[in-house]
Amino acid sequence: MHKALAHNRGDHVAVAVAPITAGEHISVAYLDDEGEQSLDARTDVPYGHKIALASLEPGAPVLEYSTQVAVTRVAIEAGAHVHTHNVMTARW
Repeated sequence: MHKALAHNRGDHVAVAVAPITAGEHISVAYLDDEGEQSLDARTDVPYGHKIALASLEPGAPVLEYSTQVAVTRVAIEAGAHVHTHNVMTARW
């Protein structure tokens, strides 16, 4: 069962479609090409929140829908919870 969905191949984040527990090995489904990715969750990720699919440096753009939606505040490891505590919007 997939625990997260990514909109496009190359996106940096996926949306948790079920609660994810730190240390859990999860499967991520891509909606644009029916592909999959697996990764280990580094932190808990609540349902509806985002999980990092790739490690990102501070100040890096965060892509979702193949579009920059945020900028990292700190380094984020693949498998970590991505939310307002470690990113800021790219819109303002």
